[in-house]
Amino acid sequence: MRRGDVVAVPTMVRDVTDERDALLAFLAEQRAALRRAVHGLTDAQAAATPSASGLSLGALVKHAGQVESTWMDLVAGEEVRLPDERDAFRMTPDETLDRLLADYAAAAERTDAVVAAEPDLGRRVDLTPMSPLLPAGAGRTVRWVVFHLVEETARHAGHADVIRESLDGASALDLVSAVGAPLIPEYPHLTMGSVASRTGQ
Repeated sequence: MRRGDVVAVPTMVRDVTDERDALLAFLAEQRAALRRAVHGLTDAQAAATPSASGLSLGALVKHAGQVESTWMDLVAGEEVRLPDERDAFRMTPDETLDRLLADYAAAAERTDAVVAAEPDLGRRVDLTPMSPLLPAGAGRTVRWVVFHLVEETARHAGHADVIRESLDGASALDLVSAVGAPLIPEYPHLTMGSVASRTGQ
């Protein structure tokens, strides 16, 4: 990736110790990318739909949190609370970006706790509460569920990059620089700013 004349790597996932740690680490990095996409925005900007998709950045944060909550209901064996589809992909007038980010953080904390406590990632869970369209007996493993969350979050983080750049021109690398995120977690001093200063940019 290139920012001006500075060649940079995207933020890397931290080193991991085992499969479970890797699943949670990669999910955490995709969440961070989505959060960076709303850095510095007002509620009005977060609710805006500047691209052809009709999605807003606030709606993506809201949806990502709801998705994690729903899947963790399933994994934890609790009543599955499906979101209201009428509002799932829009930021309503009474919602604020701060509130959506707080809800997302709470959902993420719960996901991490549920997955960390799961004794068997290979345990199968019944998928039928997720949709009336699924046939009886449809199931997936807990491992699959976490992989699905990584996939889902990464897809929406990519959407968010496009929407943010359409909104005010800020690229993903601009936002990495703005928040001071380290490019490699083990080296907190290695940021976009430090790379630019070393190369005289």
